[in-house]
Amino acid sequence: MILAGDVGGTKVDLALYGFVHGSLVPVREEKFPAREFAGLEEVVKVFLSRPGNEGREPVVAACFGVPGPVRQGRLKLTNLPWELDSRQLEMDLKIEHVYLINDLEANAHGIPELRADQIFTLSKGDPGATGNRGLISAGTGLGEALLAWNGHRYLPMASEGGHCDFAPRDEDEIALMQYLQRTLRGRVSCERVVSGMGLANIYAFCRDVKGMQEPDWLRERMRSEDPNAAINEAGESGESELCAKTLEMFASAYGAEAGNLALKILASGGMYLGGGIAPKMLKTLQGGAFMKAFTDKGRLSDLLVQTPVRIILESRAALMGAAAFAEARAAEMSGHSERAASLERNGSPARGPS
Repeated sequence: MILAGDVGGTKVDLALYGFVHGSLVPVREEKFPAREFAGLEEVVKVFLSRPGNEGREPVVAACFGVPGPVRQGRLKLTNLPWELDSRQLEMDLKIEHVYLINDLEANAHGIPELRADQIFTLSKGDPGATGNRGLISAGTGLGEALLAWNGHRYLPMASEGGHCDFAPRDEDEIALMQYLQRTLRGRVSCERVVSGMGLANIYAFCRDVKGMQEPDWLRERMRSEDPNAAINEAGESGESELCAKTLEMFASAYGAEAGNLALKILASGGMYLGGGIAPKMLKTLQGGAFMKAFTDKGRLSDLLVQTPVRIILESRAALMGAAAFAEARAAEMSGHSERAASLERNGSPARGPS
């Protein structure tokens, strides 16, 4: 049995996985409010002690995707008062193999585990092209990762590219940056525009600087509901011009930064959009603003036109990637592969990468 975790600033998502025919199969999953616990080990112990775990195979390996750079198996979270150490977790949880990896790296490891119906193709590009792939994920923050192609397989590599400087491209974005420089009192990163907080920032800019009307019904929804969900729903449905403009500006900035990443890593093998925002705004992303900004790269535009762009629809991709990473690393260390053993039991080939 493999334990996988996706650790965020507000919640911790944990899951147990097994293997059938070489493919990951979820056994149980549960989400926990992070701030109600003193540390990750406490959350895991509660999860593993739930009724129904009796008689199950023991956990042989665990991997947790965490926000931020992991150094020598250690990480200090910025949004929680937690300090994580993989060796300490091994001892506290009595699990032989425990790994901490960046959350975008976990998401990248999950891509080969996805089925075709868990991916939406925004632009086909050259579907037969091989080479590096990129992953950019707008959610609570903005994550970016490289999947380096070595001629045989993809090697996910984490980055903190979402914290690079925001580069405005037209008058509206210049005004947006100036507005954010005033409100933030300093530097503006890409994450301040392309993320959940970015959606709220663009909305406020369109309302307060561009003077777009916020009707009473929308103002009430913004107060009583999740503001980003209200913006997305009202924008996607066309109920609000203010929300539609917000989504259009967001999609354009998202496309531009995705294109920047594709150029930096030469992502001829394709770009993937992860995170929770993209699947909720498919109509806007298909509207043209994203791909126009993605391919608007001057002399290199044709390279971006040929780059496939795909949206990850499966919300558990990071969990799946953490599970796949834990199994693979534990197999290297122990010489026993849970995935390979499931093939021997079932006599069936594993599914290939997406």
